[in-house]
Amino acid sequence: MNGIVVINKPNGITSHDVVDSIRRKFRMKRVGHAGTLDPLATGVLVLLLGKATKLFDKFVSFDKAYRATMILGTKTISADTQGEIIETKAFDHITKEQIKEVFERFKGDIEQLPPMVSAVKIGGKRLYALARKGIKVERKPRNIRIDRLEIEEIDLPNVKFYMECSKGTFVRQLADDVGDALGCGACISHIQRTKVGPFNIEEAVTIEDLNEDHIRAWTA
Repeated sequence: MNGIVVINKPNGITSHDVVDSIRRKFRMKRVGHAGTLDPLATGVLVLLLGKATKLFDKFVSFDKAYRATMILGTKTISADTQGEIIETKAFDHITKEQIKEVFERFKGDIEQLPPMVSAVKIGGKRLYALARKGIKVERKPRNIRIDRLEIEEIDLPNVKFYMECSKGTFVRQLADDVGDALGCGACISHIQRTKVGPFNIEEAVTIEDLNEDHIRAWTA
């Protein structure tokens, strides 16, 4: 069995949990995902089955799109609401104009520091594994690209936004950086990945509904 499936990942499980579920469902070992989603995140997760796992490098290079909500005034160790709170600050003095101005700074080609709680490897070890042990290591900023960054709703302390970006962009880190720029801190409370390359959320299937008819051949 070879091909790809586009899963609508639910909240609360890891991308590897999804892979394990598909392995059991189709009784096969060669299954991998093309781009990790946080347990907090939902949405498009592309899985490669059988010989399609050889296409990993092509699929992870696709641009992505997200809808997300950030909470002003709360900074956490993981830059989302699942992490330990390390700082809280007042946010009610922040204006909509200030938020919009700061968002504009993050459009285009920028540098972003990978968060400690991430799957990025340094010295052969995942950053999240080091973070669990209380180890913080020096990280180098990486070049990323944010093509679209649009605020959809501001209802303080919540700011909902839409983003289209290059591979390797961390939505959580964007929220953390925006919060720092505003001087009040921020973290992510919700992320939905709406697009990976040519694959949209509208065509994604749940793990429960997935069957062999959803497996697509991919030769490009």
